[in-house]
Amino acid sequence: EIALDTDEFTAVCPWTGLPDFGALTIRYVPDMKLLELKSLKYYLLSYRQVGIVQEHAANRILKDLVAACRPHRMAVSLDYKTRGGIHTTVDVAYQATEV
Repeated sequence: EIALDTDEFTAVCPWTGLPDFGALTIRYVPDMKLLELKSLKYYLLSYRQVGIVQEHAANRILKDLVAACRPHRMAVSLDYKTRGGIHTTVDVAYQATEV
């Protein structure tokens, strides 16, 4: 299992236009391909100008990364900083079906 994390994830609230900051953790069991770290960094930086809610961001990241490397399994956890007095963590996962 490979674990990757950053506490520098940033996106924009689609309603207020204010930045959202969070920690992102990616855990996966690769098959034939690995995620290249520089490419992953640039991919995550692309969210800085994207108006997206936390739940959608976590699901989009999971979908894109699964498409990029087709792992046996992958989990993404997106933990945003507290805003408006509420703290939220979104966890999403993928499990390949065995054929």
